[in-house]
Amino acid sequence: MNILVCISNVPDTTSKITFTSDHTSLNTSGIQFIVNPYDEIALSKAIGLAEGGNGTVTVINIGETGTEATIRKALATGADQAVRVNAVPRDAWFVAHQIANYAKDKGFDLILTGRESIDYNGAQVAAFVGELLGIPSISTAKKIDIDGNAATVEREIEGGKEVLSVPLPLVAGTAEGVAEPRIPNMRGIMSARTKPLDVIEPVEVPVLSKVVRYETPEPRGAVTWVDAGEVEKLVDLLHNKAKVI
Repeated sequence: MNILVCISNVPDTTSKITFTSDHTSLNTSGIQFIVNPYDEIALSKAIGLAEGGNGTVTVINIGETGTEATIRKALATGADQAVRVNAVPRDAWFVAHQIANYAKDKGFDLILTGRESIDYNGAQVAAFVGELLGIPSISTAKKIDIDGNAATVEREIEGGKEVLSVPLPLVAGTAEGVAEPRIPNMRGIMSARTKPLDVIEPVEVPVLSKVVRYETPEPRGAVTWVDAGEVEKLVDLLHNKAKVI
């Protein structure tokens, strides 16, 4: 089985997020970057499927030189080879085009992404890639089983779960439950240094969106206490101050 895993380079969840003085980009000073946690789930699933000579795992990242440490971690975890598209990942549409352009003639049976990246939480890339390649895509997969040329995918829906049978090739956005993230061992870390990491240039993609400004959430205001017996006061505050009714 030939598997492609899409990985994002994201700030560690413990990082304090600030923006540049003009609020147009992330201030990366002092930020530790990691493999997107949902992408780690996708990678672990791919490695499990390919183990024992059952396939190969390629990871792809859209990013500049600074993302290579993250890519090497994916190689240390167990991926066989990696590709870096040398570009700033400006939005999901741009990223999906780069992935689809690379994958279109490589014969991948399965393309896995995380359900979303933890920095933008867009959950768009898997669907875009499937559309661009003309193959099925499923988002927020909680379980994936492969049997021959078909996949059985379980996903959560409101009030229950949905089980789908889908022919390969397939694009799936993985969530918790698909696999347990793996931790690189010393052998994997050493071998990652010699595994191939190809760098390719991006294809041109029309600019359809532009970030105008980033802003942090406003600090929470003071709490207004209302006595349990003052129902009319509570209603007045909700109507005139909070404006939620």
